[in-house]
Amino acid sequence: MATPHNEAKKGDIAKTVLMPGDPLRAKYLAETYLEDVVQFNAVRNMFGYTGTYKGKKISIMGSGMGMPSIGIYSYELFTQYDVENIIRIGSAGSMQKNVHIRDVIIAQGSCTDSNFAHQYELPGTFSAISSYSLLEKAVTLAKEKKINYHVGNVLASDIFYHADTTSVEKWSRMGVLAVEMESYALFATAAYLGKNALTLLTISDSLVNDEPETTAQEREKTFTAMMEVALEIA
Repeated sequence: MATPHNEAKKGDIAKTVLMPGDPLRAKYLAETYLEDVVQFNAVRNMFGYTGTYKGKKISIMGSGMGMPSIGIYSYELFTQYDVENIIRIGSAGSMQKNVHIRDVIIAQGSCTDSNFAHQYELPGTFSAISSYSLLEKAVTLAKEKKINYHVGNVLASDIFYHADTTSVEKWSRMGVLAVEMESYALFATAAYLGKNALTLLTISDSLVNDEPETTAQEREKTFTAMMEVALEIA
């Protein structure tokens, strides 16, 4: 049952998978929140774990950086391991003045500068959106937990160091909340395969405000509000 990127066997992975980009965040989450944890993957150091949270079987696996990477892992999880739901839990850069460091973004939709959807040969532009059932649960929990959250569009970009220095201003003008690098591919893959997907993001830095950005260690271990929402709705 193993794939070129995942050594798990059928049954090793739960129906719902939480996917941080950083495999070390996956390790931290599994060791901190799950009981009876078993590691099912270490290929390319893309760690994957399965355990229980409040009695429910949940898996956590890193996705790596960028749409090609999450495209591979999400496709294999959906098609080879019978996964039904993937919840991305990542970091993002704010594109709006009212979206601050450590605020949580619940991505309703994803814009992109990628040609990821070209593979579907659609006669137009595909709008990649989250699964409403997961989105609704996330919003309800964020309200209950009194988390500073925002719901709306994000940008999934192929480019981290952008040559166009005006790109942030252009996307911001369209109301895009933040930029990251994976959500569009996850949403498109889930839509194509008839599965469910959601992206939760914590703002790690701001592209429009003068706020100190978080460290790599903070991104790995302190974005707990987003992590706990994801675990509760999994």
